[in-house]
Amino acid sequence: MTTSTAPATPADLAARYTRGDFLLATARHALLASGAETTVTDTDPARLSRALPGLFAGSGVPVAVGVLPFDTSEGTSTPGHLVLPRAVHRASSDHAAVPRRTALPQPVKVTPVPEPEAHVAAVRAAVSALSERDLRKVVLARALDLDFAGSVPVDHVVRNLANGNPRHTTYAVQLPGGRTLVGATPELLVSRTGGSVLSRPHAGSMPRSADPAIDKANGEALRTSEKDHVEHAVVVESVVETLRPFCRTLDVRGPELVSTPAIWHLSTVVTGELIDQDVTALDLAAALHPTPAVCGSPTAAARTLVGELEPFDRAYYAGAVGWVDAAGDGEWAVGIRCAEIADTSMRLYAGGGIVPASDPQTELDETSAKFRTLLAAMGLEI
Repeated sequence: MTTSTAPATPADLAARYTRGDFLLATARHALLASGAETTVTDTDPARLSRALPGLFAGSGVPVAVGVLPFDTSEGTSTPGHLVLPRAVHRASSDHAAVPRRTALPQPVKVTPVPEPEAHVAAVRAAVSALSERDLRKVVLARALDLDFAGSVPVDHVVRNLANGNPRHTTYAVQLPGGRTLVGATPELLVSRTGGSVLSRPHAGSMPRSADPAIDKANGEALRTSEKDHVEHAVVVESVVETLRPFCRTLDVRGPELVSTPAIWHLSTVVTGELIDQDVTALDLAAALHPTPAVCGSPTAAARTLVGELEPFDRAYYAGAVGWVDAAGDGEWAVGIRCAEIADTSMRLYAGGGIVPASDPQTELDETSAKFRTLLAAMGLEI
């Protein structure tokens, strides 16, 4: 296997991405992997993690990259997917790349799934179900299907995402069956470096505006929104309680107001120190996923409601994308703000957290804003 830390920036690695590669990149650091020495799939992330030591020892490959599906419960049909690559390249930089964008062919057909009116009705049904089923929160998503006259240039999409989202984590991962999941997520599920653990949950959002006065008002509205703080607290409490058994210390800082070019978010930083150094980044990701930021709370009941109200199988949308090495270190991002790309088509996803105070039309507007962000970053005009 080839391992490289030769002089390169995260933008350089994003520029070297080709379809089939794995990429996880921020403005400050990146990992690009290509080829496959070994591929492992399993519907149980815990079994994937237990298999890694033997795989690492038998192959000499020091890192595995891959993706977990949204649904990791017993009986799921979508497996977690790990690859031990042939080549791994890493990069770091203290300087963000200068944004560059490559023009993409425009779609010839756009189909919302479901239609906007149906999503509003689903949100209304979800709000009613919260009290009926004793749920604190559920996350509902909708999709946008795009058809093109020719093949989608996945490498150009990935580079546009990397260059247009300096505060996000850009990712690309080949899925079983040949599709590619690409996205730019604001949310770190978990990272492990030595004994240090970091999670950065996001929940609660508001669109940005080109008008400075409106933009400031939107940010302030989010900062003071009781509904959004309730939604955020559900996620943070879950992350903290999940990490507590693994950590001798935990520190929680937030929520604070953070922004991307298109969305205001509430974000909290959770850090800790591991009790057991044998607990890997993949172990932590498997324990945390799915958080209430992408599913709801309680998890099992929320997942059931998602399956009833969404007219599609999420598969790897709202899953986790990341890597883990032979020492147990690694980084896993929440697989949102994404698209699943086939040869001549792609499906975009956008979701929002539903709590008792949610307004159906506002929730539709939130997903629309997220679609616009993703489309603009990809270089598409719809």
